[in-house]
Amino acid sequence: MVPPRPVVHAAVFALAALQALASDTFIAAVYEHAVILPRAAQETVSPEDALALMNKNMDILEGAIKEAAQQGAHIIVTPEDGIYGWVFTREAIYPYLEDIPDPEVNWIPCTDPTRFAPTPVLERLSCMARNNSIYVVANIGDKKSCNSSDPSCPSDGRYQYNTNVVFDSEGKLVARYHKYNLFMSEEQFNYPKEPEAVTFETHFGKFGIFTCFDILFREPAVVLVSELQVDTVLFPTAWMNVLPFLTAVEFHSAWAMGMRVNFLASNTHNTIMSMTGSGIYAPDGARAYYYNMKTEDGRLLIAELDSHPRLSPASPPAVSWSSYASSVEKCIPDERDFSGLIFYDQFTFTELTKPEGSITICQKDLHCHLSYKMAEKREDEVYVLGAFDGLHVVEGQYYLQICTLLKCKSTDLSTCGQPVETAQTKFDMFSLSGTFGTNYVFPEVLYSDVQLAPGEFEVLNDGRLISKTKPTKPVVTVTLFGRWYEKDHL
Repeated sequence: MVPPRPVVHAAVFALAALQALASDTFIAAVYEHAVILPRAAQETVSPEDALALMNKNMDILEGAIKEAAQQGAHIIVTPEDGIYGWVFTREAIYPYLEDIPDPEVNWIPCTDPTRFAPTPVLERLSCMARNNSIYVVANIGDKKSCNSSDPSCPSDGRYQYNTNVVFDSEGKLVARYHKYNLFMSEEQFNYPKEPEAVTFETHFGKFGIFTCFDILFREPAVVLVSELQVDTVLFPTAWMNVLPFLTAVEFHSAWAMGMRVNFLASNTHNTIMSMTGSGIYAPDGARAYYYNMKTEDGRLLIAELDSHPRLSPASPPAVSWSSYASSVEKCIPDERDFSGLIFYDQFTFTELTKPEGSITICQKDLHCHLSYKMAEKREDEVYVLGAFDGLHVVEGQYYLQICTLLKCKSTDLSTCGQPVETAQTKFDMFSLSGTFGTNYVFPEVLYSDVQLAPGEFEVLNDGRLISKTKPTKPVVTVTLFGRWYEKDHL
């Protein structure tokens, strides 16, 4: 069907306007929020009490939004569950939900609040964006009525979705995304029938959006970046940190580098749940990040990013991840190799017994190669090279290929793979590579006290992750985290 001529003209005009305003850089903000939680999330409250709690959280978010706007930010991302918290029953969360229309309705809730069913949260978020001339990204709950004509309709007659919304600087609703990959504790929400690939255009780039656990799956994460070619991903999250590979800051910065996009990650802050770690990440490293397990403070982060990072001279080159490792002599199993668990995955390890050397470890088709030189070989710290090639099956099922240099928790080899946050050993150099079967490989370097290493390492186009400083800071892990999306549906 050919659209009416005025619509075509409007679309051309809008595109031309964006091109005319196009900016090479923009200022991004994320806010890590210590959420005010309901007293009893398992109990149903009145809509008035639900709104009162949400307003308390939005009071804090509004302060962060105003501060970000005053510092020149064009867009701010707030966390998943940032307005009402988590661990609800399906019934208990219902008073917190609103019926969020499709953005195609062309609606500014701030100026037209009665157009749809009562939506006080949408109205307030819209006004925050409009009054501060900034794009606002927030996570709330959407409800949609259904009936018996829909065979998938829940028995209570409604769908409930974990939902991200985006308002532009005029307060207009420009994006709505329903989380597709729910975490195992999200029983209060429904799965959308189909994955959504949500994007929107601005004069400072093309944006995509998804939520938390979505990052570990092809849809929508890879679709947005590899097929729809977004410049920046918006990522509200409630991320529970899991060392040694899945702390928020290390994995999110690595994902931005591996996917070659900007990544704006806003986490909730709750140390009891091990939730912290937000950042503004570019393909060449973190521009700003925050990790704090000691206090219950929120934090606003602001940084400048390239609007089109793939076009930036600083953008990393495309990588042939298995090129170098495939040229190295294949490993021969050694009687000193041993097995150990990392997050329930059975790794094959070999100890770094000398202060320098070149070693290879293998598991199935993955061969991991490490060249290294320690600044000093300490007797009280043990490091291993590890490999994992297989299906992860704990909180979801997905295929991984991982090569890692990591510090063991103690000198007892049985502790290798257990969570470690501190280290003393520095390296004069390291070079890690693997024979990966996928191009989706995410490079991580984590220093002592969960500190990133922006600008202190690089990935060569033959797949080697190498150090750039001599010596490094004390190393906890150096990892190539491969996510073999292609095998998930075989």
